[in-house]
Amino acid sequence: VQLQASGGGLVQAGGSLRLSCAASGFTLDNYAIGWFRQAPGKGREGVSCISGSDGSLYYADSVKGRFTISRDNAKNTVYLQMNSLKPEDTAVYHCAARMGICGMVYNYWGQGTQVTVSS
Repeated sequence: VQLQASGGGLVQAGGSLRLSCAASGFTLDNYAIGWFRQAPGKGREGVSCISGSDGSLYYADSVKGRFTISRDNAKNTVYLQMNSLKPEDTAVYHCAARMGICGMVYNYWGQGTQVTVSS
């Protein structure tokens, strides 16, 4: 069971990036996928989640209206489209999976992808 996060990079403020979380070894259909981020010197923050059972979506207040989470079951991949990026979005972004609906504890974690937003 593996999750592979990708799509990070360096972008100017106001720009966009799309992160991908590809699963291998299991199918994402019945799993909730969450995106988390951790900036230097700060704790981990939940950014967004999409539930596996009913597709419910959740966003942190800090990213509402700017980030969009989606899934492509055919590609076994979840995406995080990030628009209107701000310097405070700079962090390492991880995706994680758990059965069913979004929650507090995730069983599987991918490696992080660095997002750097310059001012």
